Amino acid sequence: MRAICVAVGSLALATALGAQGGTDIWVGELRGSGSALSLGDLRNVTQRAGYDNQPQFTPDGLALLFTRIGDDGRADTWRAVLSGRALQQVTRTQVEQEYSPTPMPDGNGFSAIVVEADSTQRLWAYDWNGVPQRAIVPALKPVGYHVWVGLGNIGGFVLSQPTPRDANALVLMNPQTERVDTLARGIGRAFARVPGREAFTFVHFHGDTAVLGEVDVRTRGVRRILSLPRGAEYHVWLPDGSAIISGNEVLYRWYEGRLETFVDLRSRGVRGVSRLALSADGRMLAIVGADPQP
Repeated sequence: MRAICVAVGSLALATALGAQGGTDIWVGELRGSGSALSLGDLRNVTQRAGYDNQPQFTPDGLALLFTRIGDDGRADTWRAVLSGRALQQVTRTQVEQEYSPTPMPDGNGFSAIVVEADSTQRLWAYDWNGVPQRAIVPALKPVGYHVWVGLGNIGGFVLSQPTPRDANALVLMNPQTERVDTLARGIGRAFARVPGREAFTFVHFHGDTAVLGEVDVRTRGVRRILSLPRGAEYHVWLPDGSAIISGNEVLYRWYEGRLETFVDLRSRGVRGVSRLALSADGRMLAIVGADPQP
């Protein structure tokens, strides 16, 4: 069926995109393989008081795109060049605000959730210079988060009221035909591409239980993978088929059918961990945590 907007009306920014406390982004190298996988030293690449969040690696792994809220309260896309530690502002729109910048599979730029002048939230395409190109699926709003699976499929989180956790919808959209299918409700904000397959994962809430589920975009089938520890939601998939999952101050690893503690980040000085991002080669991990205490 053709897409119908799941949500009714636009939502306040804080509701749409979550609480925006002070956050920084750390980057570290994943070393070894199999049961010997480890995380190297972490480097804070944003290192300032304020909101620096929602990272995604560029396709070459040499930089991160991320969302920064400036002193004026506006959200823009920035780039962190990892080798020289330079930070560059990418978008400078006067009215719109950009969140969740994500490189597009065609290599021509990135997509972002845009809060437009009338507070509508839609998914837009930008070129690498930060110039807006088009709304990708114009009829679908308000979109909160997204993940690309090849050129023909995008998993999306669509907000709804009055009970967001129960009504937030998982949708699968085709950017060419603008077809949108609703696959589940009561989902979380975390999406991750599954390497080597036409699939992505999401978190499905059942009361107080969070379940990691997978969508096969060819069949639109949804399957359960595992129940998550309390507080765990954000995750990434490694090339070896294992997953790293964040929960409070701990990183877990799902490997060969077992969920185990991978890194206790308190020993690294990182607290309030939420989002994760992984480079395309699976070697660099980005971690979002709370601003360090003075």
